[in-house]
Amino acid sequence: MKFGDRIQEADWKKEKHVPVIECPDRVKLNETFEVKVSLGKEIAHPNTSEHHIRWISLYFHPQGAKFTYDVSHVDFNAHGESGAGPNQGPVYTYPAVTTSLKINKPGTLHALAYCNIHGLWEGSKQISVV
Repeated sequence: MKFGDRIQEADWKKEKHVPVIECPDRVKLNETFEVKVSLGKEIAHPNTSEHHIRWISLYFHPQGAKFTYDVSHVDFNAHGESGAGPNQGPVYTYPAVTTSLKINKPGTLHALAYCNIHGLWEGSKQISVV
């Protein structure tokens, strides 16, 4: 089995683990724009010591290109842990990240998210350049 076969996909409106990519559908050539990647937009994902999102990575694959480019990676390290026990801590991270980038070719943004219980999940979005 290939590693890619282990990445799960679904409709983010029905599955809380799928990363949602929010950005313009069309961007200007070489002009900086923002991309937000989050989980739980329609169905909240638990954020507890026992069940949480550990990280989100964003990639860009230019149309017609051989290689995919690593854009960003964010770890979420606080899930309510503390010396007093699970879910007793003072801070919880929320699985969302915003980054800025610019592109000079159309392509596809891919986001991967890792749930400590349910594994890897992918979301993607086509983006064009004007």
